[in-house]
Amino acid sequence: MRFAALLFDFDGVLIESEYLGNSQIAAWLTANGHPTTPEESMARFMGLAGADFHAALERYIGGPLPESFHDARRAEDERVMRDGIDAVAGAVAFVRALLPSLPKAVVSSSSTAWIRRHLRHIGLADAFGDHLYSGREHVERGKPAPDLYLLGAAALGVDIKDCAIIEDSPVGATGAVASGGYVIGLCAGTHCGIDHAGRLRALGAQAIAHSFDEVAALLG
Repeated sequence: MRFAALLFDFDGVLIESEYLGNSQIAAWLTANGHPTTPEESMARFMGLAGADFHAALERYIGGPLPESFHDARRAEDERVMRDGIDAVAGAVAFVRALLPSLPKAVVSSSSTAWIRRHLRHIGLADAFGDHLYSGREHVERGKPAPDLYLLGAAALGVDIKDCAIIEDSPVGATGAVASGGYVIGLCAGTHCGIDHAGRLRALGAQAIAHSFDEVAALLG
């Protein structure tokens, strides 16, 4: 292993939530007079959360979000919290193959409740211990700021320069690169289009992986 610790983004890295969530956003926007494809939604909003996500949407529609949007999001969140979201191909086997002693954490824009629920669903409830860090709960500035990655590394007791960060979104890659860690741009999820790797590399990701087998090879 070339690195002292691993930091994992969650949505789109460990679970297949990005295309699912952005399809719902695109459907709502389209139904409310703003024709949008899931791909366009991902390009604009993927990786954002909380106030940053809402601000980006309001800029896009040119005004405040109506309560119907929040109602639709709550209904979708309740549905997937009930049903669960499956893992990205190879993610579970990759995490299970890591040495138990290797420091690792999840650093996500999602809530810790969301992270815990879906880790249980994919069978990784015990994999990260208490090292689940949320950009909306644990730092003042979420992604694309580097703060969440720096927090995760500090909590693990490892210098960020000795961490590999696995990220899939342009917003996340921006913050991960700014943190000073070694950034692997993961393009294994169903949401990753043909140009996805190029976008991540252009943002400064030091390596690109199209599968978790490729991640394992990069880690040495």
